[in-house]
Amino acid sequence: MQRGELILSGIVVRGYDFDAVEGSIVVEHGVIKELSEEKLESELEGIIVPAFVNAHTHIGDAVAKEPPALPLAQLVGPGGFKHRILAETLYTELVTAMRETIADMFATGTQLFADFREGGIRGANALQAALKLDEGGVKLSAKILGRPADGVSMDELDALFALVDGIGISSVADYVLEDVRTLAAEAKGRGKLLALHAGERTAEDIEDALELEPDFIVHLTKASPQDFKRMREMGIAAVVCVRANLVNGLDLPPVKQMLEAGLTVALGTDNVMLNAPDMLTEMEFIAKLFRLDDRDVLKMCTLNAAQVLHKAETVGLLEEGKTANLVVISTETANMRHVRDPVKGVVRRATRNDIRAVVHEGEINLL
Repeated sequence: MQRGELILSGIVVRGYDFDAVEGSIVVEHGVIKELSEEKLESELEGIIVPAFVNAHTHIGDAVAKEPPALPLAQLVGPGGFKHRILAETLYTELVTAMRETIADMFATGTQLFADFREGGIRGANALQAALKLDEGGVKLSAKILGRPADGVSMDELDALFALVDGIGISSVADYVLEDVRTLAAEAKGRGKLLALHAGERTAEDIEDALELEPDFIVHLTKASPQDFKRMREMGIAAVVCVRANLVNGLDLPPVKQMLEAGLTVALGTDNVMLNAPDMLTEMEFIAKLFRLDDRDVLKMCTLNAAQVLHKAETVGLLEEGKTANLVVISTETANMRHVRDPVKGVVRRATRNDIRAVVHEGEINLL
């Protein structure tokens, strides 16, 4: 369908407060022209929410799904199982696996994701190629956070930064600290994002991570309230990947403490080899495990994640004048019929089978 006028009606989860209001959305030329509290005659009805944003993935891992049970360092650390598989995988096979994962994410309502891209220039090129492949009209945006393949040379960095949106690295402890400082300085000097893992296996890498002043830190299972206070003061956001932490036998991130400290907290699904990159599954898991407010959870994988990735102007919020990137969830499936609280229903119950359509920049994709 072309990007002309589109009208959707039902329950609209709108504004910064994520209020669920009965009404309609009028979209014109890819932009939300009107949010009406009147139910207009429309193409589709359902619960209408902002498109999902996955704030942390490793989609190259799609070539190694369900690996053997190994300690985390042996599984994903430098020289570990994952990196050996990636080094052995043909470029075309890697691109195809990434593209299949991108299509899978789109089918579950995600329209923007951040990928920590291993493999240096080759890895970044592979993801760029996967994003450009035309498969069923699927369009996804990505923040590609790369890293050098070997050491830090300015020639490689210049070529890498031409391909990526920033730097995304594993623990500071996995690198020569001076190299990490060089990467951080280059990212900041070029106006690029800087993100890293910290506090995943140990608290010992958190201090060095904070000193780099990244845009966001992933995991933080070992972080303290004092760390969160510093992050809040420094404007550093947190990204949590709860299912990935559990499958790796790690502690749970103290999400409630992060929220109480005033941090911007977003959700990610982490390694595709361990978890399907499905934000509906991630939301249900975290909401029930931590007994969080459902609007807070929905924000974590929409508005908060968009803010973390500096893309809140186009995704993560339903408001007049914003780009029409949204998901329509049916209220007529056996699973969703009779849901009394629409936000709670989306967060704690909805599955990919309940998605009626994904609207990308005003263009409707029926599922």
